[in-house]
Amino acid sequence: METKEIQKLIDFIAQSGLDEVNIETTDLKIKVKRYGSAPVVSAAPAPFSAPAPNTLSASAAITAATAPSAPVEPAVSSNLVTIKSPMIGTFYRASNPETPAFASIGDEITPGKTVCVIEAMKLFNEIESEISGRIVKVLVENATPVEFDQPLFLVEPI
Repeated sequence: METKEIQKLIDFIAQSGLDEVNIETTDLKIKVKRYGSAPVVSAAPAPFSAPAPNTLSASAAITAATAPSAPVEPAVSSNLVTIKSPMIGTFYRASNPETPAFASIGDEITPGKTVCVIEAMKLFNEIESEISGRIVKVLVENATPVEFDQPLFLVEPI
């Protein structure tokens, strides 16, 4: 199954109102569940006794679809805390282009303060800090796609 076909499947499920879909073929097994507003895709090659040519290409397509879009940089110091993306979507530092960013390098944040928004399925989800600290580094460019659990900010706890 191609990456485009998987994306079409996700879009169809999002519009249909279904909460869960399982598809299993001889080469591939896909399970799509909706948690809240964004579907989560779990895909794995189906168990088999001998490798088939289509299985390898399907596995490669799944790996390409789930690989992070940007390299993850290691924390510079061990005392830094990472704020990670709770969902797949598009990362925005501000609510619109004319307003200042929710959080910039050097800003102090407290629990409950919005640090960014992530658009998922035409819904803008405010991402709030769960810690107090100072933003040390923004790890994602504005208006770029992010994956679930992708690091967004490095914070020095206060």
